[in-house]
Amino acid sequence: MTHLANADDLADPYTREQLASFGPLAKRLGAAVSISNSAGVLGWPEAHGDWVRPGLMLYGASAPFAGGRAASHGLRPVIPCAAVSSRVNRYRQGDRIGYGAPMSAEADAGGRGRRRLRRRLPPPRRSGTPVADRGARAALVGRVSMDMISVDLRGLPRCQGSGDPVVLWGEGLPIEEIAEWADTIPYS
Repeated sequence: MTHLANADDLADPYTREQLASFGPLAKRLGAAVSISNSAGVLGWPEAHGDWVRPGLMLYGASAPFAGGRAASHGLRPVIPCAAVSSRVNRYRQGDRIGYGAPMSAEADAGGRGRRRLRRRLPPPRRSGTPVADRGARAALVGRVSMDMISVDLRGLPRCQGSGDPVVLWGEGLPIEEIAEWADTIPYS
């Protein structure tokens, strides 16, 4: 058994070097071989061996290939992160939003405000990160406030308000995209 140290970088020769040194040893021992993690399964067919150890791909996320998406490998999310909106607030131009008030409303909301969502898992960390509300995308605004995030609902007429289901990542909103917004990888 071995673990591919850099299988997520398809251009790096290290994986080929690892396979070249591991192969003869495994053959000499006549042992069953396990080499591939999710990145190995998806990107290195010569590394499949006798059995594989898929990880993140089992959850419908791609291996950590830079800029990759699970859908390009035929994978679908199986564990979405969703929340339910708790209320809709209407803001006027200049009203401040989130802990430390790093953002303020750019214009009056015109009857459509920002929705506050109870979070169940850590939400994205940067403003502008998308969430999906009834299939439409809306952007996170301000900082997380205790267990709530605020989302800009302007231009989303199908949003009903309190009680709406909201997807933080899942079908139609890949976890890889949310990870990019949070400057991390889907494993985090």
